[in-house]
Amino acid sequence: MPTQPSKALETFPNPEPGRDYEIQMTCPEFTCLCPKTGQPDFATLTLSYVPDRLCIELKSLKLYLWSFRNEGHFHEAVTNRIMDDLVKACRPRFMKLVADFYVRGGIHTMITVTHQNETRR
Repeated sequence: MPTQPSKALETFPNPEPGRDYEIQMTCPEFTCLCPKTGQPDFATLTLSYVPDRLCIELKSLKLYLWSFRNEGHFHEAVTNRIMDDLVKACRPRFMKLVADFYVRGGIHTMITVTHQNETRR
């Protein structure tokens, strides 16, 4: 059975919950559609986070990001939605998401969103 996109984000227990360490992932193939023209928008997403009790499972992240491929989103909205969903799934101590969209119409857009958990453990 072929793999399908999914909005479900899976997690697994942090193997070192007593230690602050950073996980960084680069997703160079993110796509969604421009809500105005319907044309594809391409971006490299860079996710950095310090996990608390849970870590994001990579295959579920890949399928989650794939789920935006045929949806129309403004750059700012999709970046913030991804951040909200990731924070909800794993409740990290810190998270930063940079969405570096390819040039469209002569304009390069980069959106950076951060989250800081003020109530650690």
